[in-house]
Amino acid sequence: MVHVRTKIERPTEKIISAFKEHASATIHEASGRKGYIDCAIKPIARELKICGPAFTVQCAPGDNMMLHKALERAQPGDVIVAEVGGAYDYGYFGNLMATSAIARHVGGLAINGCIRDSAEIIEAGFPIFARGFCIRGTGKGMIGLINYPLIFGGMLINPGDLIVGDDDGLVVVRLEDCESVLQKVLERVEKEKVKEKVLATGVSSVEFNNFGPLFEAAGLVEE
Repeated sequence: MVHVRTKIERPTEKIISAFKEHASATIHEASGRKGYIDCAIKPIARELKICGPAFTVQCAPGDNMMLHKALERAQPGDVIVAEVGGAYDYGYFGNLMATSAIARHVGGLAINGCIRDSAEIIEAGFPIFARGFCIRGTGKGMIGLINYPLIFGGMLINPGDLIVGDDDGLVVVRLEDCESVLQKVLERVEKEKVKEKVLATGVSSVEFNNFGPLFEAAGLVEE
């Protein structure tokens, strides 16, 4: 069995650059409310953003050996997306790994588990989305998989899918859907600019969105 796949398809740099300009919530809404990743996986500091192709890693519980291999094989701009089999309370990724990731121009890490050395990593500016922080050390002796589909934060992530994260959370866009979703994002942004101008005049969101019939149908009573 091949444990590490190194050849994956990725979105174009043009597509990635365009998505970097937009918020995760906007992308989620524009895609038809698809791609939501469990909000328990959060940025480790404010104003961090990741946007890049998913370089998927399945670690054995309590073991980070495959994360080291991922750091060796990921291409510049890739976002390492790591699942740990439900064993959240280990520090799978630390400052020395972040130093390596920065030197190798990795785009970020999204891990369904914990990291450690958080102060140093935050100061260095390496973008990580994780469940939290844990000092507990990991083993290095169990093989996992790299660049296979995995379930991450409740979503199926395929290698090369686009991962976007900001203060509001993470969203995934299927590789094959990137162009169509980007077009919908651009259309939504333009519509929201118009809406913002109207709401800034004092018009209520109920009036603007014509929510009156919805309140009526729901049985709202006012005095």
